[in-house]
Amino acid sequence: MRMNKLVAALGIAGLAACAKGDKTAYDSAGGTTTDTATAATATPTTTTPALTDANIAALLDEANAADSANGKIASTKATKADVKAFGVLMMNDHHALRKAGQDLVKKLNVTPTPPASDSLPAKAKMLSDSLTSQTKGAAWDRWYIDHEVMMHQDVLTLIDQALSAAQNQELKDLLNKARPNIEMHLKRAQDIQSKLGSASSDSTAKPATKTP
Repeated sequence: MRMNKLVAALGIAGLAACAKGDKTAYDSAGGTTTDTATAATATPTTTTPALTDANIAALLDEANAADSANGKIASTKATKADVKAFGVLMMNDHHALRKAGQDLVKKLNVTPTPPASDSLPAKAKMLSDSLTSQTKGAAWDRWYIDHEVMMHQDVLTLIDQALSAAQNQELKDLLNKARPNIEMHLKRAQDIQSKLGSASSDSTAKPATKTP
């Protein structure tokens, strides 16, 4: 994602096949068996449509908005100095990246349109709600950084796929300009993660909730 990762919004190839009746049927007249599964016609392979520039613009805007918002939470709620500083960096850098994207789509007269399978807004809200509700402390810091590592890995994957699909050269230029910045974020998050240690072997684990 792994936690329904950002790239799930891009879609993956799917294959379905169906067969009716028993797998094997006995032909009493001829004394032979017939595998009805092989006789059934497989459903053709289907894939989601390729990303459009409008899809790419929407997905990047959503990702930047989420990481900027979460960085703002970390800038005040993190207890470790380097985690707090990372939150400030995320808040500022992703706000700037989002602004650059919004300026470009306005210039190109493109209306950001998420793909039909986009689940990022719902996932981003769940993460934001959890960061807000959980008790601050060492577990909170580790959980935030663990998810920042995952998110930036996902965003790099998204950028690479978007570079292959983008039609407008200015959009490609923006993606190429943003990629080293995202790589730097990932490296810094990984460095902090190595100092803090993983919150849990289960990356979806949450820090302890507030006691009544």
